[in-house]
Amino acid sequence: MSRFHVGGKVVERVDLLRKRHWAWRFDVWPFAIIYVVWLTIILPSIDIGDAAIVLGGLLATHILFWLFTAWSVDFKCFVQYSKVNDIHHADACKITPAKFSGSKEVVPLHFRKLPAGSSSAADLEEIYFDFRKQCFIYSKEKETFCKLIYPTKETIGHYLKSTGHGSETKVVAATEKWGRNVWVTIDIVLCVLLVEYLWLFDYPQPTFRKLMKEHCMEPFFVFQVFCVGLWCLDEYWYYSLFTLFMLFMFESTMAKSRLKTLTELRRVRVDAQTLMTYRCGKWIKLSGTDLLPGDVVSIGRSTGQDGEDKSVPADMLILAGSAIVNEAILTGESTPQWKVSIGGRGIEEKLSTKRDKGHILFGGTKILQHTPDKTFPLKTPDGGCIAVVLRTGFETSQGKLMRTILFSTERVTANSWESGLFILFLVIFAVIAAGYVLKKGLEDPTRSKYKLLLSCSLIITSVIPPELPMELSIAVNTSLIALARRGIFCTEPFRIPFAGKVDICCFDKTGTLTSDDMEFRGVGGLTGTMDLESDMSKVPLRTVEILASCHALVFVDNKLVGDPLEKAALKGIDWGYRSDEKAMPKKGSGNAVQIVQRHHFASHLKRMAVIVRIQEEFFAFVKGAPETIQDRLIDVPSSYVETYKRYTRQGSRVLSLAFKSLPDMTVSEARSLDRDIVETGLTFAGFAVFNCPIRADSASVLSELKGSSHDVVMITGDQALTACHVASQVHIISKPALILGPARSSDGYGWISPDETENLSYSAKEVEALSETYDLCIGGDCIEMLQQTFAVLRVIPYVKVFARVAPEQKELIMTTFKMVGRLTLMCGDGTNDVGALKQAHVGVALLNAVPPSQGGKSSSETSKDESTKSAKSKKSKPALEASGKAMVINGEGTSKGKGTSRLDTANVPAGNRHLTAAEIQRQKLKKLMDEMNEESDGRSAPVVKLGDASMASPFTAKHASVAPTLDIIRQGRSTLVTTLQMFKILGLNCLATAYVLSVMYLDGVKLGDVQATISGVFTAAFFLFISHARPRPTLSAERPHPNVFCSYVLLSLMGQFAIHLCFLISAVNEAEKHMPEECIEPDSNFHPNLVNTVSYMVNMMLQVATFAVNYMGHPFNQSISENKPFLYALLGAVGFFTIITSDLFRDLNDWLKLVPLPVGLRDKLLLWAFLMFLCCYSWERFLRWAFPGKIPAWKKRQRIATANLEKKKHV
Repeated sequence: MSRFHVGGKVVERVDLLRKRHWAWRFDVWPFAIIYVVWLTIILPSIDIGDAAIVLGGLLATHILFWLFTAWSVDFKCFVQYSKVNDIHHADACKITPAKFSGSKEVVPLHFRKLPAGSSSAADLEEIYFDFRKQCFIYSKEKETFCKLIYPTKETIGHYLKSTGHGSETKVVAATEKWGRNVWVTIDIVLCVLLVEYLWLFDYPQPTFRKLMKEHCMEPFFVFQVFCVGLWCLDEYWYYSLFTLFMLFMFESTMAKSRLKTLTELRRVRVDAQTLMTYRCGKWIKLSGTDLLPGDVVSIGRSTGQDGEDKSVPADMLILAGSAIVNEAILTGESTPQWKVSIGGRGIEEKLSTKRDKGHILFGGTKILQHTPDKTFPLKTPDGGCIAVVLRTGFETSQGKLMRTILFSTERVTANSWESGLFILFLVIFAVIAAGYVLKKGLEDPTRSKYKLLLSCSLIITSVIPPELPMELSIAVNTSLIALARRGIFCTEPFRIPFAGKVDICCFDKTGTLTSDDMEFRGVGGLTGTMDLESDMSKVPLRTVEILASCHALVFVDNKLVGDPLEKAALKGIDWGYRSDEKAMPKKGSGNAVQIVQRHHFASHLKRMAVIVRIQEEFFAFVKGAPETIQDRLIDVPSSYVETYKRYTRQGSRVLSLAFKSLPDMTVSEARSLDRDIVETGLTFAGFAVFNCPIRADSASVLSELKGSSHDVVMITGDQALTACHVASQVHIISKPALILGPARSSDGYGWISPDETENLSYSAKEVEALSETYDLCIGGDCIEMLQQTFAVLRVIPYVKVFARVAPEQKELIMTTFKMVGRLTLMCGDGTNDVGALKQAHVGVALLNAVPPSQGGKSSSETSKDESTKSAKSKKSKPALEASGKAMVINGEGTSKGKGTSRLDTANVPAGNRHLTAAEIQRQKLKKLMDEMNEESDGRSAPVVKLGDASMASPFTAKHASVAPTLDIIRQGRSTLVTTLQMFKILGLNCLATAYVLSVMYLDGVKLGDVQATISGVFTAAFFLFISHARPRPTLSAERPHPNVFCSYVLLSLMGQFAIHLCFLISAVNEAEKHMPEECIEPDSNFHPNLVNTVSYMVNMMLQVATFAVNYMGHPFNQSISENKPFLYALLGAVGFFTIITSDLFRDLNDWLKLVPLPVGLRDKLLLWAFLMFLCCYSWERFLRWAFPGKIPAWKKRQRIATANLEKKKHV
């Protein structure tokens, strides 16, 4: 079997190969035979000059053949390798990665003898390969390659019994299997930058010369140099040298940018933290880089010599103790997370890294505080928490994030497959033109075959624009840089064009549309009435005690940190909480509440519990979702449901409070109580009601999104009534709402309005019709029902609000939208929404670290400031200072604490320790902006660093606002239309060039060397200025065309080309009338005449008209009048054309080799040029009106997908 289908997230398939002996390679023996034939047969039989041309052609072909092995992995495999069916005969394999995971590679196949004690394989041999820093091992059972397994899915009991690696033999075996915990030398593609020699602690940095050599090996560069050579052979020296100079300037700046990137990335290293590790039955000191999966370690807060907290070196499961961890570098979550021991879980349960993340310390995060467990059988020598290592190296969470940054995409382009098809479309015209020239040339026996061959080569190469990849890269990189300046970082640049195509935007509610700052309103449902009691002196003491102690708040560096909701409750009841885990009233003489044991909140349980001691009595205090707690109460009040629904309808967050007394027991017995026992048989203690204020700009942002032809959806874990209220406030819901739930009168389901005045029966087939009249809302329990009844595709696409959904269900919702052909954007935080953010075409994780720039202006307002460069430079400094201060204020306001602020100062030199936090942040922001300004040429993408990227999604926005979604969509649309206009302009230019070089060339019409150079300068300037057009500050209702191949583009291209052709032919024919006696030799050297002068002037007019007509300004980008550099370039070109046509400066025209025009011809030329421009402009405007961009017809695709599912179900 020569091919294995892996079908994973990284590798799609593997082909087995064996390297050929060098003499039998297809780039050696066939050419050796050809050279011998040339030497023995061709050289003696023809003229030496012709033989030299043949040899030159052979050498060029051989070099091209050799270069193709560097450019194409498939071609390299064909030339240098042979396919084999037996894996034991293979020594290499070709890896085809999954979509958007990079390009194909050939990697060596390794055979390794396993230690005698291993039970991995009966024959003690392991076959594997390494790809993208992941190891894939051949499995005989599955008959394919599988990713190296790490010990992350064992039972809880297995981990609790762990004693580390018990012998040196096991240590050696584990080292051979998993390797050391380091990031070693790799070759990577980072955005458009190929970066080498990264991630050794000391690694050589490649020289500028080496990087330039690699750039000069790239296909388009070689093609461009080849084109330059052809122009030189046709005696266009100035034009050739100008083009060559521009190429080398561009490539050298790219190489310089790569060197700068290398310097930036050299700072990223694994902390060489020394840990106490339990190996071979004893505790030993071990470097973090030597850790292995299965090691048992003692870990706690550790600081370096500079006072910085050190990172956790690997992913670890806590067996004993607890820790407060800052995970901001991975998830962007500003609130430190509490990590507790896995010991309280059932020993037969299997570990899930997604579900049990509350027990796992992730690599790259920082421990701010730890508490050891002295009762655990294994004692630590340094008082740390006991943890078992799960994953190391690139398999850790930080390693995965780095893999995403490094390997997620190939070279940055927009619509690369469309580029190839478009070029193919142009090549067809070129081949027709070249064939015409060849046919006509061969009919004339006097014509030089060399010149004829050169002409045909020039025609074919002219339609493949050398600047195409450069221009497409600039289109994407300009957007990347613009987003980075707004605090939005992208790890997967290929997604930027997707942002322009998005037609449905999904938002999380809590912390995304609403603020993190909660307001405690009071307690309801206490006296049998539905009234809210806000005076805490009238609330039962037990209820107040639950609010004071049933939480996960903790002290870090003498500062209380945790969930803003829990802090709001503590503030509302006016109680204090101490670092010894005691809650006490600030006023009065109430009893202290001592927390004994916490059972932390879990999204799949929707509740949390604590065991407390008040005086000598033990109690269980529980809080959670009202519908979850309801099933666990002994006695449910009659107005229970009505009360909590009343407050959720008002948009409030409602938690049900409950308690029960526990029998006399010791503290250790209380701590060992099973969670289910603690959380059953409860007594109701009231509803805690919180206000969750909607962010100031949420409504305006979503209103703009709806007005710009996007559907808007809410996906939240909150209660359905609360979600519907907030959705109506932010314009997601505009029609009457219906909520799907269990029907009261029967066993089925029904639609109920929030005020319960409307009841409709549920039928999956009627959902589409129902969505025309109502906005629909469904809960997580209903999604389970839809899955069981195979109605997911029928219902989910028409729902506006999803409530009480688990993280896995959020992922299902996104995949369903994608299945019916919708292009999705998901905006949420970096913790609960990871799956949905990854599934969306455009995932935006909000880090909540920095408020929007310029004092909280919306993105549409701030973008207006960009329009004037001087205004931007004047305002940038105070804005940065304000942002720096706001960042620190925000960090404290969200309880980030001193521990987390240390993370932000990691790169500040030790000498600056006396600076305040605000000054340090200001310096960092100034440095960031300086770097962005240095890299703002648009040719290279900004460097994405670990602190900027989130493991959650491709886009990471450092804003406490949903406004970045507008910026991302604006830039996406801008990139799309810029790409579209570039294709059209390049297409028209190339078609005109093909005509000039074919039909007119046969008539002896040529351009002068200086003429071609001037034309090239104008083209380069035009392209540069249109690629830097900024998007409009507001989104339009009109949508851009998503693809190059559509009726609008093809009709526009053909229509304008026909008009250009008529103008060109008419002008040349008119010129020929004024010089009938002159005979032009087709292959003669260039000499000025009237036909040449007219054709050059017409070419200039066509060039200016093509750029002016096809520039896509409003409603997506700046108009021509707003894009000042492009406007000035156009006016300069028009002025230059007017001057040379009117013959004002005879010396200039003589230098350009232009002859004077007859007055009548000059007037006709100007009139025809105006008419040509008018016709092209009218045709383009008519097509834009006739073929506007539309939302994709997803409903038809949804019906087809549903029908296919029905067929499968019946089968």
